[in-house]
Amino acid sequence: MDFRFRHLRFFLEVAKELHFSRAAENMGIAQPALSRAIRDLEANLGVVLFIRGTRKVELTDAGQAFVNDCEAVLNAANLAVQNVRLVNEGSLGSLRIGYTDMAIAGCLPQILTKFQAQYENISLQPHMDPTIYQLDRLEKDEIDIGFVTGPIQAEGLIQHPVQSERFVCVVYDSHPLAHRKSIRLEELAGENFVLGPPKEWEHFYSYLLPMCRKAGFLPHTAQQAYNTTGIIGLIACGVGITIHTESVINCLRDGVSAIPISTSEITENLVTVAIWKENKISGPLAKFVKFIRDQSEG
Repeated sequence: MDFRFRHLRFFLEVAKELHFSRAAENMGIAQPALSRAIRDLEANLGVVLFIRGTRKVELTDAGQAFVNDCEAVLNAANLAVQNVRLVNEGSLGSLRIGYTDMAIAGCLPQILTKFQAQYENISLQPHMDPTIYQLDRLEKDEIDIGFVTGPIQAEGLIQHPVQSERFVCVVYDSHPLAHRKSIRLEELAGENFVLGPPKEWEHFYSYLLPMCRKAGFLPHTAQQAYNTTGIIGLIACGVGITIHTESVINCLRDGVSAIPISTSEITENLVTVAIWKENKISGPLAKFVKFIRDQSEG
């Protein structure tokens, strides 16, 4: 079978006009050339598509059936062309995104919502993981970009800060400190803490332990929970308290409150960074990285 998309376009135009001269004029070709193209198409198909009378042109039953199929073929071809161009410019595809508890409680939802509104043809595939696991998944090309607790010291990775958070103390409502407007870090010495596992929360501990040592104590871990939701739940049960970042207020439940820790006690903020492989910046990831950088500058 030897015909091209232009034969299908010619056929559809004649089928619409039911007049060879008008169809030829619409397509910008000579009428004999159009008639020849339709005859070639019929010869290739082995089917008569038009009944050609002296006064009018009509579609045969086969021709009428061919109209719908031709429209579907051309629509699919046009979509394929559009999609390949979108993929080439990075506006179509998927983006695998890792994130921490701090990122999803903080700025990440707003980032993803705005990006998705601008690039609706890019499918976002977010997945929660601690920083240490995200770095491993980046190395294995299992995610395209991560939102982790930084800064990160690693070769071949580029990072860009997206949020900087102060620390707060989270307590249950019957705790003696619950109604304070602020507290000093040293006041938490001797308290029972609910914390994430040291391995998975390694990068958070790199902030927590030095500032506690500076205040003269190390936190006593009464219970561990894998994520912020679990930590807050255990605090609501009265198991203990915790130190977290200020975005935790978006995760609080009844019976739990967050109290700012005096900034004279803690001068360092916890920084969340977007991080990606230096040699993988292409397609949707390139669009996303540019978007993040533009948001920071704005």
